[in-house]
Amino acid sequence: MSNGTATADLDAELEKYRVELTGYCYRMLGSSFEAEDAVQDTLVRAWRSHDRFEGRSSLRSWLYRIATNVCLDMLSAGNKRARPMDLTESTPLARAALAPRPDNTWLEPMPDGRVLPAVEDPAEAAVAKESVRLAFMAALQQLPAKQRAVLILREVLAWKASEVAELLGTTVASVNSALQRARATLAEREDTGARAEVSDPLDEEQQKLLERYVKAFEGYDMTALTALLHEDAVMTMPPFDLWLTGSADITGFMTTLGAACAGSRLLPVRANGLPGFAQYKPDPEKGGFTPWAVQVLEISDGRILGFHCFLDTQRWFPLFGLPLRLEGEADQGEQGV
Repeated sequence: MSNGTATADLDAELEKYRVELTGYCYRMLGSSFEAEDAVQDTLVRAWRSHDRFEGRSSLRSWLYRIATNVCLDMLSAGNKRARPMDLTESTPLARAALAPRPDNTWLEPMPDGRVLPAVEDPAEAAVAKESVRLAFMAALQQLPAKQRAVLILREVLAWKASEVAELLGTTVASVNSALQRARATLAEREDTGARAEVSDPLDEEQQKLLERYVKAFEGYDMTALTALLHEDAVMTMPPFDLWLTGSADITGFMTTLGAACAGSRLLPVRANGLPGFAQYKPDPEKGGFTPWAVQVLEISDGRILGFHCFLDTQRWFPLFGLPLRLEGEADQGEQGV
């Protein structure tokens, strides 16, 4: 076999693991872009040192060991990704102010297709989706880095304690202890987002709820939107640390500070195992619509529980493969008036 063929074969073999490794690194780091950087680093390291891979473990285990070390190195700076509600108290609408924080503060959204491998087992698929939900991801970020790795490997990826111990170079007793502490920490952090439930695929009731949401949002009908929101619904808008609680403050914000979103268009996306939309806001200068936010929705008991708007469109829209402009039907309509 020629070197070129061997190299191509190795590239193809490593590439098979990209999505699941991205999911692992994303859960570890809480950042879409850092996760993809970590996986690229992992695959480059594996490619360079493959001649020293002796096959004592599976290729998959070896890649996870490299990825874990890459993530632990990246986490050594101590930064913890968070949601606005992890950092500040809810702000009443009367005191709402838009104060941004640096990008590296925030838990970032991720398209399902980049982190959820196709699996045939519905139970396995459900666990994978649950483990990238925003609420679970935020809770993970509160764990020390090694506890985080243990919890993900044991609870999400279903590794045996002995396999995790070998990967981390520690004992089974130490792994079990770390898992127990991690579970205890997560149990203390139940919040509204943990109530979010979404079927896969969406059931008929959930699909109708989303259709009603699109109609209410695009029509900027606050009465209709209020009917779709839980009383304790939460709205966040990273990179701003402001977050609002309750349908009255959410719709009040949308008609005051957020009034420029009237007339927006929504395109469906799947993010963090949840339904979402790319929001395009009317462009008063050029016509048509310009990117404004990736919205991720949490649903519970037939209503919307969480309404999370990620506003850094120059980063999120390319990540989700979304166009950076929509032409407006209104443009053509005006020409015929």
